[in-house]
Amino acid sequence: MPLNKIYHKIISAHKKNSAQLAVLIDPDKFNPELIKLANSCNVHYFFVGGSSLTNGNIEMVLTYIKKHSKIPVIIFPGDEKQLSAKADAVLFLSLLSGRNPDYLIGKQVLAAPLFKKKKLECIPTAYILIGGNKKSTTQRVTKTKPLNEKNISLIVNTAIAGELLGFKTIYLEAGSGAKTNINSKIIKQVKKNINIPLLIGGGIDTPQKAAQAIKSGADIVVVGNALEKDIYLIKKLSSLFKM
Repeated sequence: MPLNKIYHKIISAHKKNSAQLAVLIDPDKFNPELIKLANSCNVHYFFVGGSSLTNGNIEMVLTYIKKHSKIPVIIFPGDEKQLSAKADAVLFLSLLSGRNPDYLIGKQVLAAPLFKKKKLECIPTAYILIGGNKKSTTQRVTKTKPLNEKNISLIVNTAIAGELLGFKTIYLEAGSGAKTNINSKIIKQVKKNINIPLLIGGGIDTPQKAAQAIKSGADIVVVGNALEKDIYLIKKLSSLFKM
């Protein structure tokens, strides 16, 4: 199989304008029942990881998922300690919305030799945190401020810069457990100005919000915190996506 098989799947769906669903799993809050439900729904990826892990064993979670599901697993790392060869790929994130050098390039330098050693598929991703009305875990851990959701031109230009720098995907994030999701105007404007896959996450806790994100141009809709509260939401979301 080609080394970039997961990105090939993402870019193929992007070219077909076919939205995909990613279920974000925090190892600290892992629920095996969610994996079983996902297998019978239109879930395209599991994203595994978190900004700050305290109790969760990411290796254990990855092992369980790979044993009980054929859905591709992509690590969504908070730092270099969350890398594992058990995953199918890793979103190699750079926090372009912040100005903390550790999360722009520092953590990535630490992770680089691990990618080589573990032979992981790397998907360079421009990670852009957009402010809402709740301080996210990402903000606390990275000690950075999100971009103001009212400054759409800055958000769009940051996404454009990410593409020009060579990132393969743009990830707009409202933050874990956000009370508000990414505004449809923001999604539409970013989508209009980039030519690479657009991931949207944070605050998507209803089928209506997911549908709006898709309609606005999301290539991948990422849902996590809402499924921790109600795993059966995944069945309602499933009808919005095709395999």
